[in-house]
Amino acid sequence: MEQMLGAFQSDLSSISSEIRTLQEQSGAMNIRLRNRQAVRGKLGELVDGLVVPSALVTAILEAPVTEPRFLEQLQELDAKAAAVREQEARGTAACADVRGVLDRLRIKAVTKIREFILQKIYSFRKPMTNYQIPQTALLKYRFFYQFLLGNERATAKEIRDEYVETLSKIYLSYYRSYLGRLMKVQYEEVAEKDDLMGVEDTAKKGFFSKPSLRSRNTIFTLGTRGSVISPTELEAPILVPHTAQRGEQRYPFEALFRSQHYALLDNSCREYLFICEFFVVSGSAAQDLFHAVMGRTLSMTLKHLESYLTDCYDAIAVFLCIHIVLRFRNIAAKRDVPALDRYWEQVLALLWPRFELILEMNIQSVRSTDPQRLGGLDTRPHYITRRYAEFSSALVSINQTIPNERTMQLLGQLQVEVENFVLRVAAEFSSRKEQLVFLINNYDMMLGVLMERAADDSKEVESFQQLLNARTQEFIEELLSPPFGGLVAFVKEAEALIERGQAERLRGEEARVTQLIRGFGSSWKSSVESLSQDVMRSFTNFKNGTSIIQHHPTSHPSVTFSEQGALTQLIQLYHRFHRVLSQPQLRALPARAELINIHHLMVELKKHKPNF
Repeated sequence: MEQMLGAFQSDLSSISSEIRTLQEQSGAMNIRLRNRQAVRGKLGELVDGLVVPSALVTAILEAPVTEPRFLEQLQELDAKAAAVREQEARGTAACADVRGVLDRLRIKAVTKIREFILQKIYSFRKPMTNYQIPQTALLKYRFFYQFLLGNERATAKEIRDEYVETLSKIYLSYYRSYLGRLMKVQYEEVAEKDDLMGVEDTAKKGFFSKPSLRSRNTIFTLGTRGSVISPTELEAPILVPHTAQRGEQRYPFEALFRSQHYALLDNSCREYLFICEFFVVSGSAAQDLFHAVMGRTLSMTLKHLESYLTDCYDAIAVFLCIHIVLRFRNIAAKRDVPALDRYWEQVLALLWPRFELILEMNIQSVRSTDPQRLGGLDTRPHYITRRYAEFSSALVSINQTIPNERTMQLLGQLQVEVENFVLRVAAEFSSRKEQLVFLINNYDMMLGVLMERAADDSKEVESFQQLLNARTQEFIEELLSPPFGGLVAFVKEAEALIERGQAERLRGEEARVTQLIRGFGSSWKSSVESLSQDVMRSFTNFKNGTSIIQHHPTSHPSVTFSEQGALTQLIQLYHRFHRVLSQPQLRALPARAELINIHHLMVELKKHKPNF
């Protein structure tokens, strides 16, 4: 029994040592397995990366480039080529086995892609084709160009150069012919260098020049021309010259300029975005490529504009063109296309100086106008001031949309010259009354035209309002002086005496006062009648005449004394006369009984609304 147990014990101990050995062997096998799996994974990746599957080979060799599987396998080929380059850099020997196959596939793919893209670019050149359709189609294959960039830079450059060359010619010929056709539908009659504000209407042109067919005044009027910068017309479809010619339609220069530049803006934005996307460029590289494509077209349009402007004397057209450019520049910024920034600057650098020059020529022409050469004198508004009013209100209303300080300065200078001109012409009238009628008519007309277009708080409106008020007040005094001058003089003298405390000196004035009371009582009705007829004859603007005769009661607190009408002032004058007569020194005067009651006078004068 003991022997058997001993044997059993020794067997158990040998089993436990065997288990330990097995455990060790199992651990070692585990480690080997893990190592082999890791190696297999790495090797598998490497082999997968290097092995060229037959699907890739057949797609690259046989499939047309437009098929989706060609594009898929091209991306696969691109990835394999990149993987091989990476492994070669690490010194992997197996790369040598596949390098030849990949190179041959790459060359085949490059050849097919080059042929396809060049074919597309050549198709732009066919006459009467809309190159934008194949151009947009190219975007679907933009990976082709990326593949060339990564694998065959020389071919990528060749394609880019071919694209630039082709598109540059297409844009140039398209714009050259469009511009030529556009200019044929411009108004035949445009402003010439003699068409300035200060030129008299009767001025003769040269002996051989054709007689002027139109009135010069239209050059200074905005009319409906301002709508070209309204949001609806600014981005309206471009003009089609041959349909305009067929319909005998004609346009001012700014409408042609808008159409030409809207086409330019649209095409440039498309072109820039296409270049960025297809040729994988951005920032200054994108701008350089854009200028390689559009540069010749842009310089051609600049040259055309420059030559047109040397003979352009239409300030409103030039100013509208400036505003068209400012708006198009904003649109390009909103579309995030900086490519035209330099071009807009160059266009403005041509337009601003010309605009300033034409304005300065107009200022000079008004400054040097000799009133004696303007023919017969007339107290109605002068045609030069009408031109100024129309012109100034046109520019102010355009300028209000995007204010510019320099324009305001030049308009200020023009205004000073026109004010001086009005004073020079007024000086030609012999009587002060006629001078005042002429001044009031002109200021009133300018104010009326300006207020139609300019904001009520603009500097021009305010300045003419003040001039008009001052002259109107002076005219009212002139008007009241002949019939009521004695009364005015007496009231002023008496008020001065009362103020100085010398009212006693009024005692000696009884005879004069009696005469004034009776004179006023007997003649005021006929004086007022002739006074109102005189006013209505003198003023071209009925409303203005009415306000001079009878100032309509107003609730506006800032109405100054100078704005009050002649009849209102007459009532005030008579009221002051009443006050002087109520002084103790004159209270006992018998003629006081003949004074007209103030309220009765007011009621009578209120009836004096001028009749038309």
